[in-house]
Amino acid sequence: MTSLSVNINKIATLRNARGGENPNVVNVAKDCERFGAQGITIHPRPDERHITKKDVYDLAPIVTTEFNIEGYPDERFLELIEENKPAQATLVPDPPGVLTSNAGWDTIKHHDFLKDVIAQLKSMGVRTSIFIGTEPKLIEYAARIGTDRIELYTEPYAANYAKDREKAVDPFVKAADIAQKVGLGINAGHDLSLENLKFLKESIPFMDEVSIGHALICDALYYGLENTIQLYLRELREEGSKK
Repeated sequence: MTSLSVNINKIATLRNARGGENPNVVNVAKDCERFGAQGITIHPRPDERHITKKDVYDLAPIVTTEFNIEGYPDERFLELIEENKPAQATLVPDPPGVLTSNAGWDTIKHHDFLKDVIAQLKSMGVRTSIFIGTEPKLIEYAARIGTDRIELYTEPYAANYAKDREKAVDPFVKAADIAQKVGLGINAGHDLSLENLKFLKESIPFMDEVSIGHALICDALYYGLENTIQLYLRELREEGSKK
């Protein structure tokens, strides 16, 4: 089964809007796990507009499922990884001021940089994943730099899903097939939702993990957090294992 990692950045955004500790990021992470999520994802950006450095240290000892920290691999990020030892570090190519992740790595251009960073992360005992598009050559180079997994940047799929879902998913299926052939694990994330998640899962049944934040938290405003997590898990469940 493909694991669901809940990105709780938006919970921190809501808290930061008023200050204080409401909603409490640590408690929400615990609840997500209690409600069935198989992982917690955070993206501690340098400006701390949502997840703060303190949040990272508060969450690390309490997350009992997979703890995934994503971010641009500068010295600050690598220090957070080394001191908190998450299960997975997901590398994104965002410069500091970007609103949200909107592109994958050029693994050819940044080959030496990424290879060095990944070697450092592996020496810490942390699994690595890199945010990437669907270009076959870049996926092949991802394997060469030593990453354990890739995270497919699924915004183009989500944007075109309503128009032609078969056409929208096709490059992702081909990319996933290449990744599997070169020995990479496959994660996916960005703009995945209750509308488009099931078809992606059916098209790439061997995905290891999806990371979902914005849509899931928005849905929780209407359906409640526990029910929403169950709805997303249902979309990921293999047909034969549905109860």
